[in-house]
Amino acid sequence: MESESIIAIVIGASLVTCVVLIVFVLSKYNYLIKKELIQKGEAFQLPKNKFKYLELGCVILGLGVGLGFSSIFTTMNLTEDTMDLLVWATILVFGGVGLVGAHYIRRKQEGE
Repeated sequence: MESESIIAIVIGASLVTCVVLIVFVLSKYNYLIKKELIQKGEAFQLPKNKFKYLELGCVILGLGVGLGFSSIFTTMNLTEDTMDLLVWATILVFGGVGLVGAHYIRRKQEGE
């Protein structure tokens, strides 16, 4: 009992540490790149993103639709493994459809 809780704490702490280290390394690398570009005198401007939350919104909408459709599988008389597989597959497919939809919406609006 006690060893299981210690293992859970160690795993949780290691995951948090990994996430913090990844964010730190990416931030440091990004800072160093910007610093070098400024020292070289090259113009460094971030591109203006007109569609800041388009992808996030479409993915969340797709996930919500996927959750709605996956509730259909819970009413069917299926084995638990099959039902879990269908529920997760539906959620992931609709999330992907949302991302593809965001791509086409962005491409259409940028073309205008």
